Amino acid sequence: MEKRVNIKAIEPQAYKAMYALEGYLADSQLSKKHKDLIKIRASQLNKCAYCIDMHAHEALKNGESLQRIFLIDAWAETDLFSQEERVILAITEEVTLIHRAGLSEKTYEAARKFFDENYIAQILMAVVTINAWNRIAVGTNMGMLVTPSALP
Repeated sequence: MEKRVNIKAIEPQAYKAMYALEGYLADSQLSKKHKDLIKIRASQLNKCAYCIDMHAHEALKNGESLQRIFLIDAWAETDLFSQEERVILAITEEVTLIHRAGLSEKTYEAARKFFDENYIAQILMAVVTINAWNRIAVGTNMGMLVTPSALP
């Protein structure tokens, strides 16, 4: 893979807008754990090595276990994730893979059992934001910047 355009350098206003979304999320009610799950799962689905690496390391710093990080890709097959986390992961998958069917009524109704409208809106905005970052990173070959590291 060869290097591509550096959007941050060429179009800094675009990055400023993306950072504004990150600022909104930082001030939201979303827990760090929920944000980490969203960022890792969407990045896995989008095959964004750069973002998977970054957000897995962030999750470790935020207290997430290696076992849960390793199993996010198979969250539906394990009992390591709470019902609330499972709903968040389902929303993340359905919105990230919106071309399949979008956010289902079943998943939306499950979210309403655990979260108020504000929290659901914040979950959706977190999914939208990481998907935008993934597309920037994949589109510019940022994954080639990932170097092997010893965990943790």
